[in-house]
Amino acid sequence: MRDFSLPPLVATLSTGGLADSVYEVAERDPELVQLSRRGGEPDGEEWVPVTAAEFRDEVMGLAKGLLAGGVRFGERIAVMSRTRYEWTLFCYAVWSIGATVVPVYPTSSADQVRWILSNAQVTAIVVEHEDHAMTVGAACDGLPLRSIWQLDADCVGRLTAVGRDIPDAEVDWYRRAVEPRSVATIAYTSGTTGPHHRGCVITHANLAAECDTLYAGWKEIIAEPGEQPSILEFLPLSHIYGLMVQVACMRGGVRLGHQPDLAPAALLPALASFRPTYVFAVPYVFEKIFHKARRAAEEAGRGPLFDKAVETAVRHAEEVERREKGAGHGPGPVLRAAHAVFDRLVYGRLRAVLGGRVRNATSGGSTLDRELGLFFAGAGITIHDGYGLTETTAAVTSQPPGRPRFGTVG
Repeated sequence: MRDFSLPPLVATLSTGGLADSVYEVAERDPELVQLSRRGGEPDGEEWVPVTAAEFRDEVMGLAKGLLAGGVRFGERIAVMSRTRYEWTLFCYAVWSIGATVVPVYPTSSADQVRWILSNAQVTAIVVEHEDHAMTVGAACDGLPLRSIWQLDADCVGRLTAVGRDIPDAEVDWYRRAVEPRSVATIAYTSGTTGPHHRGCVITHANLAAECDTLYAGWKEIIAEPGEQPSILEFLPLSHIYGLMVQVACMRGGVRLGHQPDLAPAALLPALASFRPTYVFAVPYVFEKIFHKARRAAEEAGRGPLFDKAVETAVRHAEEVERREKGAGHGPGPVLRAAHAVFDRLVYGRLRAVLGGRVRNATSGGSTLDRELGLFFAGAGITIHDGYGLTETTAAVTSQPPGRPRFGTVG
């Protein structure tokens, strides 16, 4: 077996913690649009920009509210919610005072919630709505749980109000006490033996190394030159994959949006209106996009045309792949001409479904079918397949930019 060793792409986090990036970016570039959040209707098409300075102020206000609510350095705070703006807000507020985030899947049963809250010794939990509050209520008897905060009952506003008299310097004092080896999150994973999920202890340095390496290695393909990178987060933030995407965006100055519903009827309009420059997803999402496009073509009486476009895209991507391996000359003139025609008729419409700006994406969580990867590459969106574990703070391997090997994970 051949053994290769390469120097790290980034330096290891030597001081501080993950919350520092929020304050540092706001100081360095206060007008940078760090996030976009829904405006008006929850499923509307309007996205309201949130600058780095505005987000810092919101994080600071909530962090002071957590201190006023009794949260102290080193305590474990659970979050049980779908992916939404407030999840990220709470995450950085918790980290700002040196506490630990414990993600809980929003579909967890009362027994699962009880195990996580007990095993992690959680002292407070953030839930999304009344149903979650009832699940926690049924599970918390005998546990050291002091507080349940509900997002849909404006717990952010209430906590910010009660913490208003706490000086900013108190939050800064707690934040500066955080070290790279401090625990950022305890992520519970089903990929373990035994009757219960096991909690993976992940430090601030773990997440920083993962996210900084990802950004350093892939930043050239996250957006076109001159564009601010933007990513719509729809993966569960209760999973290490989604949490990694969030931290990478916040550390890399990538505009971050949130979409809680993965159903195609909700996700696809969100992608079209947010217009990301890159997509992090699981194979299921790419499969749904493909099948929805095929159904739309069939309903319009263009099924045979779509199938021919698929065949052409796969062949085109295969020829490009062979050329990159030094085993061929690339697509011939006939194939290039057919590909150009289908780019106008089919592939451009497919890219428009994702907002029109995505040219590269990442798939993780399970295996991406090779034929599907070839099709998307032929349609102008190269999907880099990757593999990782909760225990390794998400990705271990991934196909490098510019050298995809479809059907593998790097």
